[in-house]
Amino acid sequence: MMRIDILTGLPKLLESPLQESILKRAQARELLTLAVHDLRDYAHDKHRTIDDTPYGGGAGMVLKPEPIFECVDRLKQERSYDEVIFMAAEGERFTQTIAAELSLRTNLILICGHYKGVDERVRTGLVTREISIGDYVLTGGELAAAVVVDAVTRLIPGVLNDGESALTDSFQDGLLGGPQFTRPPEYRGMRVPEELLSGDHKRIEAWREQQRLERTKQRRGDLLSGDRT
Repeated sequence: MMRIDILTGLPKLLESPLQESILKRAQARELLTLAVHDLRDYAHDKHRTIDDTPYGGGAGMVLKPEPIFECVDRLKQERSYDEVIFMAAEGERFTQTIAAELSLRTNLILICGHYKGVDERVRTGLVTREISIGDYVLTGGELAAAVVVDAVTRLIPGVLNDGESALTDSFQDGLLGGPQFTRPPEYRGMRVPEELLSGDHKRIEAWREQQRLERTKQRRGDLLSGDRT
């Protein structure tokens, strides 16, 4: 079983995403344990303050180190962790390869930044890896953490009903996914390609592979060239 602990100052942002669809199924099958920890439970004042103004001045607020360190310390008393990941715009770009790598781990901690950022001592003293889901800035790391959890969970063996589903996802083998069709065979003058209706499995697979290659060429040529930065 995999366990993922998420540290956040806004736990309600994660309630729905972590309790629906595949994530709900993975937890019901006891293949995944998700635990969300409210950093305000580790605050030191009656107002449950987890942020403060930055030293040196400047706009915005910065997450304080004490709540994060103390929460991680408590978790590490209960088990060892493979990675302590900080969701950061400056982190390495999240890819399917990283998702596959993380899916092989047993215990992960995800730290969600918020406001202007997090005290740098958290990054140097706790964090083993920083991950970004794209070249843009979110209000906080909660939605990014949900993306990572979803992408990783679907790769855990036994989570998906169809054992081949994850293997044919976009990026799993360096290509985008191809077009998909279902019934009816014709709708508003648009027909399903004859190859898919032929019943010839070799012909179908050859068509699908060609479609994936063409779509990748058109939309993400960098994947074919190896330039994924």
